[in-house]
Amino acid sequence: MGEGDTFVNAVIGAVATALLSGFVPLAPLLGGCIAGYLEGGERDDGVRVGLLSGVVGLAISLVFFIIVFVFLAAFLAVVPEALGVFGAAGLFVLVLGTITAAAYFLGLSAVGGWLGNYVKYDTTFGD
Repeated sequence: MGEGDTFVNAVIGAVATALLSGFVPLAPLLGGCIAGYLEGGERDDGVRVGLLSGVVGLAISLVFFIIVFVFLAAFLAVVPEALGVFGAAGLFVLVLGTITAAAYFLGLSAVGGWLGNYVKYDTTFGD
Protein backbone atom coordinates (compact mmCIF):
# COMPACT_ATOMS: atom_id res chain seq x y z
CA MET A 1 0.00 0.00 0.00
CA GLY A 2 2.02 2.88 -1.23
CA GLU A 3 2.63 5.23 -4.07
CA GLY A 4 3.11 3.36 -7.29
CA ASP A 5 1.89 -0.02 -6.00
CA THR A 6 -0.93 0.00 -8.53
CA PHE A 7 -2.50 -3.42 -8.05
CA VAL A 8 -2.59 -3.22 -4.24
CA ASN A 9 -4.09 0.27 -4.37
CA ALA A 10 -6.69 -0.92 -6.90
CA VAL A 11 -7.66 -3.85 -4.70
CA ILE A 12 -8.00 -1.54 -1.69
CA GLY A 13 -10.28 0.71 -3.74
CA ALA A 14 -12.31 -2.29 -4.96
CA VAL A 15 -12.73 -3.61 -1.41
CA ALA A 16 -13.88 -0.16 -0.31
CA THR A 17 -16.36 -0.17 -3.21
CA ALA A 18 -17.65 -3.60 -2.23
CA LEU A 19 -18.03 -2.70 1.45
CA LEU A 20 -19.68 0.66 0.79
CA SER A 21 -21.93 -0.33 -2.11
CA GLY A 22 -24.66 -1.71 0.13
CA PHE A 23 -25.47 1.61 1.76
CA VAL A 24 -23.51 4.45 0.11
CA PRO A 25 -24.65 5.81 -3.25
CA LEU A 26 -21.91 6.13 -5.87
CA ALA A 27 -19.62 3.76 -3.96
CA PRO A 28 -17.39 3.09 -7.02
CA LEU A 29 -16.59 6.81 -7.07
CA LEU A 30 -15.37 6.60 -3.47
CA GLY A 31 -13.42 3.37 -4.11
CA GLY A 32 -11.72 4.91 -7.14
CA CYS A 33 -11.00 8.05 -5.13
CA ILE A 34 -9.29 6.02 -2.41
CA ALA A 35 -7.24 4.12 -4.99
CA GLY A 36 -6.28 7.32 -6.83
CA TYR A 37 -5.29 9.03 -3.60
CA LEU A 38 -3.11 6.11 -2.53
CA GLU A 39 -1.52 5.75 -5.98
CA GLY A 40 -0.23 9.30 -6.33
CA GLY A 41 1.81 10.11 -9.42
CA GLU A 42 0.24 11.94 -12.35
CA ARG A 43 -3.46 12.36 -13.12
CA ASP A 44 -3.21 9.54 -15.66
CA ASP A 45 -1.94 7.24 -12.91
CA GLY A 46 -4.98 8.10 -10.79
CA VAL A 47 -7.36 7.38 -13.66
CA ARG A 48 -5.58 4.11 -14.44
CA VAL A 49 -5.67 2.82 -10.87
CA GLY A 50 -9.28 3.98 -10.50
CA LEU A 51 -10.25 2.09 -13.65
CA LEU A 52 -8.39 -0.99 -12.43
CA SER A 53 -10.23 -0.67 -9.13
CA GLY A 54 -13.49 -0.61 -11.09
CA VAL A 55 -12.49 -3.73 -13.02
CA VAL A 56 -11.77 -5.61 -9.78
CA GLY A 57 -15.02 -4.33 -8.23
CA LEU A 58 -16.93 -5.35 -11.36
CA ALA A 59 -15.38 -8.83 -11.15
CA ILE A 60 -16.62 -9.13 -7.57
CA SER A 61 -20.09 -8.07 -8.71
CA LEU A 62 -20.02 -10.50 -11.62
CA VAL A 63 -19.52 -13.38 -9.17
CA PHE A 64 -22.77 -12.32 -7.49
CA PHE A 65 -24.42 -11.98 -10.92
CA ILE A 66 -23.36 -15.51 -11.90
CA ILE A 67 -24.85 -16.92 -8.69
CA VAL A 68 -28.16 -15.16 -9.40
CA PHE A 69 -28.08 -16.34 -13.03
CA VAL A 70 -27.51 -19.97 -11.97
CA PHE A 71 -30.49 -19.83 -9.60
CA LEU A 72 -32.61 -18.24 -12.32
CA ALA A 73 -31.59 -20.90 -14.85
CA ALA A 74 -32.37 -23.63 -12.33
CA PHE A 75 -35.79 -22.09 -11.67
CA LEU A 76 -36.54 -21.93 -15.40
CA ALA A 77 -35.46 -25.57 -15.79
CA VAL A 78 -37.82 -26.68 -13.00
CA VAL A 79 -40.76 -24.44 -14.05
CA PRO A 80 -40.74 -24.33 -17.87
CA GLU A 81 -43.93 -22.22 -17.99
CA ALA A 82 -41.95 -19.33 -16.51
CA LEU A 83 -39.78 -19.25 -19.63
CA GLY A 84 -42.64 -17.71 -21.61
CA VAL A 85 -42.94 -14.93 -19.03
CA PHE A 86 -39.21 -14.36 -18.86
CA GLY A 87 -38.52 -14.80 -22.57
CA ALA A 88 -36.82 -12.27 -24.77
CA ALA A 89 -37.79 -9.23 -22.68
CA GLY A 90 -36.14 -10.74 -19.62
CA LEU A 91 -33.01 -11.54 -21.56
CA PHE A 92 -32.92 -7.98 -22.92
CA VAL A 93 -33.21 -6.55 -19.39
CA LEU A 94 -30.48 -8.91 -18.19
CA VAL A 95 -28.06 -7.84 -20.95
CA LEU A 96 -28.91 -4.15 -20.59
CA GLY A 97 -28.47 -4.36 -16.81
CA THR A 98 -25.05 -5.97 -17.22
CA ILE A 99 -23.87 -3.27 -19.63
CA THR A 100 -25.21 -0.54 -17.35
CA ALA A 101 -23.50 -2.04 -14.30
CA ALA A 102 -20.19 -2.22 -16.18
CA ALA A 103 -20.45 1.42 -17.27
CA TYR A 104 -21.41 2.43 -13.71
CA PHE A 105 -18.47 0.66 -12.08
CA LEU A 106 -15.81 1.52 -14.63
CA GLY A 107 -16.86 5.11 -15.29
CA LEU A 108 -17.31 6.17 -11.69
CA SER A 109 -14.14 4.39 -10.57
CA ALA A 110 -12.05 6.15 -13.24
CA VAL A 111 -13.50 9.55 -12.31
CA GLY A 112 -12.89 8.71 -8.64
CA GLY A 113 -9.25 7.88 -9.39
CA TRP A 114 -8.82 11.27 -11.05
CA LEU A 115 -10.48 13.01 -8.08
CA GLY A 116 -8.34 11.11 -5.57
CA ASN A 117 -5.19 12.22 -7.35
CA TYR A 118 -6.51 15.79 -7.50
CA VAL A 119 -7.23 15.80 -3.75
CA LYS A 120 -3.77 14.45 -2.98
CA TYR A 121 -1.82 17.06 -4.93
CA ASP A 122 -4.01 20.11 -5.46
CA THR A 123 -5.83 20.62 -2.16
CA THR A 124 -4.77 21.30 1.39
CA PHE A 125 -6.38 18.01 2.46
CA GLY A 126 -3.64 16.01 0.73
CA ASP A 127 -0.78 17.75 2.60
